[in-house]
Amino acid sequence: MSSIKTQMRKGLLDACILSIIQSQPVYGYELSRKLNEHQFTEVSEGTIYPILLRLLNKEFIYSEFKHSEQGPKRKYYYITDKGREELEIVSNEWLKIKDPITKLLKGSTDDDKNN
Repeated sequence: MSSIKTQMRKGLLDACILSIIQSQPVYGYELSRKLNEHQFTEVSEGTIYPILLRLLNKEFIYSEFKHSEQGPKRKYYYITDKGREELEIVSNEWLKIKDPITKLLKGSTDDDKNN
């Protein structure tokens, strides 16, 4: 994976993970499956756990061990108020820049519309 692609995905992946956790608490493997369902097929469990640790350190999420019906206890991740605030900031910024960037990368500008 190229460095630019890696950096772009890394920045957005944090927000995507926060969004998933906001919708419902998840454990690591479940988070991996949910990301794959949303076309993040290149994201491995080995990538997810360092991100979760970073989000924990920033206090955007917290974790708790809970009993599982299918075996041993699992560590579930929950979003914090600070994490919700961060997700809202990133989401708003993304919404501001996605259309202009898409237009620019496709070679379309407002000048094209006026000609």
